[in-house]
Amino acid sequence: MVDTDIARFWRAFDAINAATPADRLRLIQTLYIDPGTPGLHALMAARRYTAQEYVDAIAKWPKFWASVRPLTARSADATTTLNGDVERFRRLYPQLRPATITYAIGVLRTGGTTVGDKVLIGAELGLGDESVDVSELPEPLRTRLGTFFRSRPFANNAQNNIHEYVHTQQQETQGNLLQQSLREGVAELVAELITGRKPALPVYSYGPSHEAAIKARFVIEMGGNDYDNWLWNSAANPFGVSDLGYFVGYRIARRHYDAAKDKRAAIRTLIELPYDDASAIRGFVERTGYLRGA
Repeated sequence: MVDTDIARFWRAFDAINAATPADRLRLIQTLYIDPGTPGLHALMAARRYTAQEYVDAIAKWPKFWASVRPLTARSADATTTLNGDVERFRRLYPQLRPATITYAIGVLRTGGTTVGDKVLIGAELGLGDESVDVSELPEPLRTRLGTFFRSRPFANNAQNNIHEYVHTQQQETQGNLLQQSLREGVAELVAELITGRKPALPVYSYGPSHEAAIKARFVIEMGGNDYDNWLWNSAANPFGVSDLGYFVGYRIARRHYDAAKDKRAAIRTLIELPYDDASAIRGFVERTGYLRGA
């Protein structure tokens, strides 16, 4: 695990707050971005963060940064179970390829993502809890992150780390809603099997009690490329709950896993699905029977 970017960010943060506006862009570039780790640079590229965004966020959200700063000091604690979890993952999936994990400060667009063999955790989100002050953030970000921080993401870091680690083993896709949802759902299932927990998010309490309605709407939208009602979204959707695509994908993956006699073979199948092949994914989902009759 690499977390050296965190201390570097706070040095840049302090310098920026003591500087004139004319110097701030140079300071974030020279103190944080230029000497950053490959993980930071990958995170910035993946979420299209810019030096100007960092400077603007530091200026606009002082209460947010003050509240999150002490929490980022626990990055090492967030990976205390990582080695053991990775070994459990390897026993479950012997084909496991190595990956690196970097904790770095972003600008609130991801708590976790991957690029190739790199797991990239946005420490300003992934290490948070209900003490984070979101009052300065614009809507709908304020409401969404308020819900997220109340779920105590720091307490869920073991699951989050493995969820993202699973993505480094899967084929990437820019495909339709079904493809994306199943890819996320498989990562949720594998992380749960390894860590014994799901995230404490509304999606997992809302989903089971509204499953029929969720499935009915998902079937209508699953072949399209509009994820707004389902993935990486706010609660401003027909259900009033974020990220229900994760729930649908998880339930499909769980249906396959529970029906399999050979659990290790089932996990290999799920991880190695051709996620970028829309027809193959559609065929796999049909064979599970999960959406049948929806």
